[in-house]
Amino acid sequence: MKHLLEINNLDVKFDTDEGRITAIENVSLTLDQGKVLGIVGESGSGKSVTAKSIMQLNPGNTIYNDNAEIIIDDENVLKFTSKNDLKKIRGGKVSMIFQEPMASFAPAIKIGNQMVEQLMIHKSQDKKEAKNISIDMLNRVGIADAEKRFNQYAFELSGGMRQRAMIAMALSTMPKLLLADEPTTALDVTIQAQVINLMKDIIKEFNMGVIFITHDLGVIAQVADDVAVMYLGSVVEQGPVNEILKNPMHPYTRGLINALPDINNLDAPLTPIPGNIPSPLDRPSGCVFRTRCPHASQEGKEADIKMGLVEVKPGHWLDNCGINCGKV
Repeated sequence: MKHLLEINNLDVKFDTDEGRITAIENVSLTLDQGKVLGIVGESGSGKSVTAKSIMQLNPGNTIYNDNAEIIIDDENVLKFTSKNDLKKIRGGKVSMIFQEPMASFAPAIKIGNQMVEQLMIHKSQDKKEAKNISIDMLNRVGIADAEKRFNQYAFELSGGMRQRAMIAMALSTMPKLLLADEPTTALDVTIQAQVINLMKDIIKEFNMGVIFITHDLGVIAQVADDVAVMYLGSVVEQGPVNEILKNPMHPYTRGLINALPDINNLDAPLTPIPGNIPSPLDRPSGCVFRTRCPHASQEGKEADIKMGLVEVKPGHWLDNCGINCGKV
């Protein structure tokens, strides 16, 4: 079966004044229509850079490796060079929900005008039809008095309403693929639950594929079919969400799960992962997690991370460090 999205051997580097930074190393992922792939990891693990690579939204100092592929509809988007090529995927085949909606809406343009413009560009709708579709989508995401909100600016809406409006704008073009970059992080718990339920309903209704990026494993447990755990630009463990959460094998995945509060014992102290993510300018040799790993070994120091992931159980994949240390 052909995948909706296929990422192969992706490396991403940035040229900076301090030197060339490796942000993504040897990432390969697939996503099928109607499925949700969760990507989790701490800040700086490469989640957003991976998503932005799909839409070619990384900055001008970005360097991709020559053998990398990001395939959508049999086309490698990394080979797109013109604005017309990129127009086929940005907002059309692929839409993105960003973490901070105020960064997505132009502050001096009404929300409705931005939604209409997007539909006229990507779906060749006339202005009247684009307006009707936009208002209908605002209704679908649960925005009361949608026609009034259509004529308002982003700053006039509450945080939860802006988030819903951004989801409406992302979905109005009926994309095949939705990239959701921490869409609930800035919301309070009540609104977060409403947005998650809304997204689950819409994903099912439109049968779209979704990459859901978050640092919150609790959210991933609710929305994802599969999960990829990223650390310092590499995928270290991947598989069905229930398998990964119940039987984590990589020390980093175990650390993320152990850091969660225990709802049955809220007085219990949290168990954070020691240390910090190393600078991308000073990546550890071998296993990228070994400087923080409680089971660091010589094998981890010498591990060839470039070999990628190995299937250790049906559908459950680990990097070499996880294979060496996951037995501990």
